Amino acid sequence: MFKTSKFRGGVRPSCFKLTAGKPIERAKLPSRVILPLRQHVGAVCEPSVKKGDHVRVGQKIADSASAISAPIHASVSGTVVEISTSDTPTGEEVQSVTIESDGKDEWIETRGIDPEHSSREEVLAKIRECGVVGLGGAAFPTHVKLKPPEGKKIDVVLINGVECEPYITADHRLMLEEGEKIVEGARIIAKVLEAKRVVVAIEENKPDAIKNIREFGGEDIEVVSLKTRYPQGDERHLIKAILNKEIPAGGLPFDVGVVVQNVGTAKAVRDAVYDGIPLVERVVTVTGDVQEPKNLLVRIGTPFSQLVDECGGPQGRIGKVISGGPMMGIAQYKDVPVIKGTNCILVFNEQRVKKEEELSCIRCGRCVEVCPMGLLPYMFVALIRKKKFRECSDYSITSCDECGCCAYVCPSKIPIVQLIKEGKIALRAVKKSR
Repeated sequence: MFKTSKFRGGVRPSCFKLTAGKPIERAKLPSRVILPLRQHVGAVCEPSVKKGDHVRVGQKIADSASAISAPIHASVSGTVVEISTSDTPTGEEVQSVTIESDGKDEWIETRGIDPEHSSREEVLAKIRECGVVGLGGAAFPTHVKLKPPEGKKIDVVLINGVECEPYITADHRLMLEEGEKIVEGARIIAKVLEAKRVVVAIEENKPDAIKNIREFGGEDIEVVSLKTRYPQGDERHLIKAILNKEIPAGGLPFDVGVVVQNVGTAKAVRDAVYDGIPLVERVVTVTGDVQEPKNLLVRIGTPFSQLVDECGGPQGRIGKVISGGPMMGIAQYKDVPVIKGTNCILVFNEQRVKKEEELSCIRCGRCVEVCPMGLLPYMFVALIRKKKFRECSDYSITSCDECGCCAYVCPSKIPIVQLIKEGKIALRAVKKSR
């Protein structure tokens, strides 16, 4: 039995889980999807289709020979009408394939394998072929994450059901409605890694999910209830909270014998291996100032605007649309498509996005107290505004995971995270010019 610990810093923001009690609904089939050819960490895929081609759901339309990448599949049946650069929720412009739906929703034939009678390589190949990536937001190719470097032994698989960011309930509902498949996926992951233990971590504000996963888990799956605290869902802090282990600076969970996978990823692994189903849809929470907040099962490539409309439209005039939650999400300036890493579309009306007056830093130290990485955010602000970007390295700016705790507690309303992002970009440019 693991004894839970406490990670450094963090905050307890109001949860605003408006959709916690809303069952997952299947979103309407989009008339057109835009599929960026990089929806993952790693190389952009090369299209294997051309304008005018007819495709079916689940058909692979792009892939890459790079070691770190994941293929892209058609999420509707229909005709490829355009291959061009388009905007994505991450802020990138990426080559994308646009498919006009024929409304028939015709799938390719899918075929799974029995993981109990298949080799590790066969299971990993199936996961890769189905384009599975981390669905908690990072979107790291799953088949790569399940191949630790030589000499790295994995003792514990952590299945992350924390979902600590306000508003988002996609994982919560998935644990309630697809608990058995999540557990099956967790077992596949553990088998591939030859891990001794499987632990599902869920915060205590989701007692129904804890109960459900425990019922499906059996003796080989341990479910741990954690005190609610943001950003506990970050794998570094989760490992500290569950195992009381700290990942060394510049290191990865592999270095302490752990692999962390999101509950949605575990379910996608199960679907890929047992049924051969490519990752063409995911659960997205659409919430905030919309008429009827929902959890929707959405085809990848569906425009954000369609999903907002499906929730009855906005309450009042839209002031901001965020991909993700209010702490780490990215504000959108155009109508962009859902990608594999999209877990939430958060809408705020104009009344809720009034900019507060920024005041001078009073050196109160609150940003230091809540920083889970033990950094000095106020120093980054001072150095970046003086354009002393190289000096930011001395204070480990690259260790900042941009969780937003510092900005959340700042009484002077300084946009600390925005400045840190700018500082990182400038620092990379300085290093590149040397």
